[in-house]
Amino acid sequence: MDLLDNYKKAWENQPEDTNKVSSIEIYKLAQSRSSSIVKWIFIIGILEFVILNSLYFIVDMDEAMIEYRKLGIESFVFYSQIAAYIILFYFLWMFYQNYKRISAIESTKTLMKKILKTRKTVRNYVLFNLGYITLLMIVTTIAKVTTNLNDYSNKQLLILIIVTTIATLLFLGVVWLFYQLIYGILLRKLNRNYKELAKLDSTN
Repeated sequence: MDLLDNYKKAWENQPEDTNKVSSIEIYKLAQSRSSSIVKWIFIIGILEFVILNSLYFIVDMDEAMIEYRKLGIESFVFYSQIAAYIILFYFLWMFYQNYKRISAIESTKTLMKKILKTRKTVRNYVLFNLGYITLLMIVTTIAKVTTNLNDYSNKQLLILIIVTTIATLLFLGVVWLFYQLIYGILLRKLNRNYKELAKLDSTN
């Protein structure tokens, strides 16, 4: 049982004339915990961005772009990456703004709304990343099949499509599990705070 649970039990069992004071303490603790969780969401988002972009120093991007050029999707990859960076910076900015706003809120109802907004932002961030990876892999596969269509028999083409689909689903599954492990834990904690605030608000 954590500190917030202890506060809540004490608040429920104490005389009515002191409930107001204790409810303020519970609110402040829930706000502090929510602020800390959102701060970690922002920090993890920054670390994820830095680590993934550090791969450019390991992977030979010039060679990768040559392959994309052969497939005829160099422009698509280039401009889609620019769009992806813009959207990712937007999400990181939203994570930071959510942290700042939650830290300064003085109303239970407003804090609850900001918690819901933060959860929605994280879900959209995860869906965007999964969607972009899926789009990139589908376009690359279609371009590869189209470019080398005459080199494949119908059977080989079918096998290639099946193998690529399975590989894509497995990769997306791993990415999804990563996000569930990292962000899912934080969102569950944030959801718990939301429920505690909802109970607190319903008794006032």
